[in-house]
Amino acid sequence: MANTTHEAAGQAADAAGHAAAGHATEAAGMPQLEFSTFPNQIFWLLVTLVVIYFVLTRVALPRIASVLAERHGTITNDLAAAEELKLKALEAEEAYNKALADARAEAHKIIAEAKADIQADLDMAIEKADAEIAAKSAESEKRIAEIRAGAMESVTEVATDTAQEIVAALGQQADAKALADAVANRLKG
Repeated sequence: MANTTHEAAGQAADAAGHAAAGHATEAAGMPQLEFSTFPNQIFWLLVTLVVIYFVLTRVALPRIASVLAERHGTITNDLAAAEELKLKALEAEEAYNKALADARAEAHKIIAEAKADIQADLDMAIEKADAEIAAKSAESEKRIAEIRAGAMESVTEVATDTAQEIVAALGQQADAKALADAVANRLKG
């Protein structure tokens, strides 16, 4: 058993020695910088660049160009639609302003007509009231004249009766016509 262990240890040491010798030749530098591999690296570099060039020119760039063209077309269409909507908005604003001006003019017209109707009704009411006032005033003046006339007759009658009583109280007999003429002359002024 001790032999087997020493043999295994020896084999391991040999293997380690061979591995160290193999690494010594590979560890001389980076494989990318070894001049012996440059032609192979340049070949694969050129193949990769050609593949990338064809992928970009045949697949990626046409797709990008189509997307850019589509976006440009969309932007152009959106700008045209925006301009059209702006024109429609301006037309709508002009129509709104015109409708507003027409409505204001119509409102002023209706107000003027209403004022004229109210003034006409007011004039008729004033005329009617003036006519009623004039009629009542004439009637009142007539009644006042009647009352004055009645009052004058009453005053004349009372004055005549009083004068007759005074003359009778003095003990004299007075002529009724002479008393009436004297009272009438005195009342006239």
